[in-house]
Amino acid sequence: MKYLTQQVIFDLDDTLVHCNKYFDLILGQYFEMMSDWFGDEGVTIEELRRKQVEIDVETVNMKGLASDNFPKSLIATYRYFCAKYNRPADRFQEEQLMKLGLSVYDQEIEAYPGMVETLDNLKHDGHQLHLYTGGDHSVQRRKIEQMKLDLYFEDRIYIRQHKNVESLETILRSRPFNRKRTWMIGNSLRTDVLPAITAGVKSVYLKQQNEWLYNMIELQHEMQQSLITISSIHEVVPVIRGAAVRRNTSHG
Repeated sequence: MKYLTQQVIFDLDDTLVHCNKYFDLILGQYFEMMSDWFGDEGVTIEELRRKQVEIDVETVNMKGLASDNFPKSLIATYRYFCAKYNRPADRFQEEQLMKLGLSVYDQEIEAYPGMVETLDNLKHDGHQLHLYTGGDHSVQRRKIEQMKLDLYFEDRIYIRQHKNVESLETILRSRPFNRKRTWMIGNSLRTDVLPAITAGVKSVYLKQQNEWLYNMIELQHEMQQSLITISSIHEVVPVIRGAAVRRNTSHG
């Protein structure tokens, strides 16, 4: 079957490859360490988690998706509790936390089941694939190279430290995108869905069970009606094919 060509923009982290689960793994180790250090003060893991998330989200809002945000949030949380209990911060402990936080970027890259099949099918159907990801260039390039994603996205790869409406608009204006046939596929309401709807392109929200709090925002009712929600990457191909066929039919 011949499909009307669509331009499909994919997010990377927790859309094509695993990400959050590695941060959760490191946070588990972090909370254990902090519980040891502040256990006598009666600090609970829930208190630690709330403060770390608060600092983490605040930092990303200010500085964007820099790789040192995460380890710095661990240290800032540690310093908060040191101050709270009138305890001097220990330089060695802070160095441990920096090393622990940065280790999240050393984890082996793991694709979501169905990633290769999805990209193969869309490429075979003749759609133009783009990759749009946030974070440090070197960290994201390593993931892209390990997963051999250049095979699908070629030179249509965009890495930005800030992933917002302005960034997406710049990308959409940099090439001849037809916004009526352009899709943004991603797991973040904040950085994928909201910018896409605002820019007038179609949005597919890949809802994950365990989502980073920064990604979760409340969308206006009309925006909620403008997106398609899926729970697995396997659902992407049927969505795109369905739209491509309907559009092809409507054009005779």
